[in-house]
Amino acid sequence: MKPMTLVGMLIGVAIAARADAATPSTQPDVRPNILLAIADDWSWPHAGVYGDKVVKTPTFDRVAREGLLFSRAFCAAPSCTPSRAAILTGQAPHRLEAGGNLHGTLPAKFAVYPDLLEASGYVVGHMGKGWAPGVLGDRKRNPAGPPFKSFEAFLKTVPVGKPFCFWYGSRDPHRPYIQGQGAESGMKAAEVVVPPFLPDAPEVRGDILDYYFAVQRYDHDTGEILKQIESAGRLDNTLVVMTSDNGMPFPRAKTNLYDSGSHMPLAIRWPAKIKAGRKTDAQVSLTDLCPTFVEAAGLKVSSDMTGKSFFAEATGEAKTDREAVFIERERHANVRKGDLGYPVRAIRTGDFLYLRNLRPDLEPAGDPEMWKAVGPYGDIDSGPSKDLILLHKDAAVIADFFQLACGHRPAEELYDLAKDPGQLHNVAEYPEYIAAKKTLRGQLDGWMQTTADPRAIMGGAYEGFDHYPYFGDRKPMPTSLPAAVPARKLPAP
Repeated sequence: MKPMTLVGMLIGVAIAARADAATPSTQPDVRPNILLAIADDWSWPHAGVYGDKVVKTPTFDRVAREGLLFSRAFCAAPSCTPSRAAILTGQAPHRLEAGGNLHGTLPAKFAVYPDLLEASGYVVGHMGKGWAPGVLGDRKRNPAGPPFKSFEAFLKTVPVGKPFCFWYGSRDPHRPYIQGQGAESGMKAAEVVVPPFLPDAPEVRGDILDYYFAVQRYDHDTGEILKQIESAGRLDNTLVVMTSDNGMPFPRAKTNLYDSGSHMPLAIRWPAKIKAGRKTDAQVSLTDLCPTFVEAAGLKVSSDMTGKSFFAEATGEAKTDREAVFIERERHANVRKGDLGYPVRAIRTGDFLYLRNLRPDLEPAGDPEMWKAVGPYGDIDSGPSKDLILLHKDAAVIADFFQLACGHRPAEELYDLAKDPGQLHNVAEYPEYIAAKKTLRGQLDGWMQTTADPRAIMGGAYEGFDHYPYFGDRKPMPTSLPAAVPARKLPAP
């Protein structure tokens, strides 16, 4: 007898679920509802509960206050499509073929948790940005579930006694922004804490305020969904997760494997199982969401998943044993001659971040001239902060920031997180860090091998990811609404 495939198992579960539906039962399904509210390009620590004094996030703060707040959660890839694919499948992006790239496809052979839960009796759906951007390929619907115009419309389809699984994909705080909207809302530029990888300039402070405004819109919209669940009497048995797919759309953040691109806000609430007011510094990957949802729904976690359920950590039953998380990237936008990506693999522990740039000969932010998408240095989203750095890259006060965002990088990078939390000073070649680097290199090699990373199996120069079709726009990305920041004279250093 041939072993049953995952698809066969899903069909069998679906048939059993239909048989159960055909036989009326007086017993309601008491499994938790699941709501994932995922922002688009939101970085840690930009929430009130993390200590940010400017941005207002009452919904996220409530979920954290009434549930569990994570301080060390990381996306699998700092790029929309592969990060979302990893969340849905529980697998590392490099295992997902074209799903490891932006604007690609996610082949149907890779099971996603909405399908698994639907087959077991859940009602599923999504609104906003689901798995995206990309094309469906051999799938009949978005991997995040069937689309709905509103959560209210979805909730009307959920029978009494049936659990639901819903994906709310906000399009905030993705660019472009309406320039000046953040300041007009009352937020003060003088109160912004500018990250150390960005120049402290009025343009940047204003740009961050506009980003904050969009973060607040995501938070508000998620709050409206929670109100509807609460009004329906379902909130206490709903596992609510608020997080993001990757970091803020600024130079050296989004698309980069530094914390600025990969460190995610994460809070979860489920009063039936999770004690309120808890905080954890356990390291988790967003690939862990899929197996956590599957376990919460009472299903068996597939061995295909590289993510680990943190269900026991969340409920207080046990501590997670994860000592490190792994982060990666392949092709983001198509911004290098020859359709090339910029492959990187990284391991982050509590003490260090170690990165291996597999093609250090390439431009990390994209070619200086537009290739097929976005614009010059197109792996950085267009906007005032990018404009400032590119327009004044030769000025003494800007040159270092240009180098951090766009300059060539060595094959190996190592950052001591205690001494350098901003990850600005590469110590990979310092004699006192040789032992740590060797250990981390070995751990990264082992992970790449055990997870069947093509770049470990076929060599670092493997070009397979570069040959998958790119389905994105082949035109410059708008900078902002209404206009990008003009060039201005900078003061002498």
